[in-house]
Amino acid sequence: MRFTLPRDLYHGKDALDALKTLTGKKAIVVVGGGSMKRFGFLDKVVDNLKEAGMEVQLFEGVEPDPSVETVMKGAKAMTEFGPDWIVAIGGGSPIDAAKAMWAFYEYPDVTFDDLCIPFNFPTLRTKAHFCAISSTSGTATEVTAFSVITDYAKGIKYPLADFNITPDVAIVDPALCETMPKKLTAHTGMDAMTHAIEAYVSTLHCEYTDPLALHAIELIKEHLVPSYNGDMAARDKMHDAQCLAGMAFSNALLGIVHSMAHKTGAAYSGGHIVHGCANAMYLPKVIQFNAKEPEAAKRYAAIARFVHLEGNTDQELTASLIKMIQEMNAKLDIPTCIRDYEGGIIDENEFMEKLPKVAELAVGDACTGSNPRTIVPAQMEQLLKSCYYDEEVDF
Repeated sequence: MRFTLPRDLYHGKDALDALKTLTGKKAIVVVGGGSMKRFGFLDKVVDNLKEAGMEVQLFEGVEPDPSVETVMKGAKAMTEFGPDWIVAIGGGSPIDAAKAMWAFYEYPDVTFDDLCIPFNFPTLRTKAHFCAISSTSGTATEVTAFSVITDYAKGIKYPLADFNITPDVAIVDPALCETMPKKLTAHTGMDAMTHAIEAYVSTLHCEYTDPLALHAIELIKEHLVPSYNGDMAARDKMHDAQCLAGMAFSNALLGIVHSMAHKTGAAYSGGHIVHGCANAMYLPKVIQFNAKEPEAAKRYAAIARFVHLEGNTDQELTASLIKMIQEMNAKLDIPTCIRDYEGGIIDENEFMEKLPKVAELAVGDACTGSNPRTIVPAQMEQLLKSCYYDEEVDF
């Protein structure tokens, strides 16, 4: 088994100043839509890199759920500039996009189809090292071996997976996450909760990932709702919690909550289902499904016991865990099902029409292999329907 983390992780107040210690000649900074610039963090990054003696170029405007086209555009900019550091700052989107750009920068002839095969990346760091600076408390992509890129033409999100794309340096500075809007705080926080729970019950969990996952769950249970309600000390704690959850799932992998979120996210004409919100809606249903597997039920019960929930049997403890997640969702204004998402933007007829294909793609997703209970497309259809209508899972 393998356990991989960034070589260096700088965390806490003023962690951003660690950029001054990087050595190199040129750095390209990949960033999203403008909040990092608006709050002055982008200028600070550029100033710190210049203080480290580097020439700096910006690649701005990475969209939420970054596209294949943006990745190729960024790789072209890198090829023209020739950086020896790629620095990505923002939420999951710019960091994920930069990871994929990195592969195409170092290997211009590699194809996107090649990279979609899990753990099939070529050896990176032949041209550049990678530094990730997270501004949201959810994806933990600053410490993970994953990147999610969307092919809008096909309406599919591809999770790319390879330890090669685990960043060299991660910066977890709480000042950045304090600027998150309320809804983003809720969605990214439940994304982190899903990461930790799925990592703990994954078939690839181990002695190294379990404590990280459990402590992350404990911190998120305690601090996410206060963070959502504007408590900045709790917001800072969430920034650490999501990073711990990332360390766990990057090495233990995930499960079908993520498979479903990946394949429903961009599938419908009414609009995107935001990733963290999808995870929050699907997680209680998936726990019900997985807990039919005795070993998984034991693991869910262990989580419940660790965070002091009520119950004696595995079944009672698992029910308490589900209830805890549902209560958190309610306090975070997250809907219970797809039908109620954003006032009903996902049309029922379109959902049912696309259900067999979406279910088949979800079963084939890279995250399905480490789920604690096996699933076939017919069961996935039932599970997705349960998530659409908020129905009990009893199969």
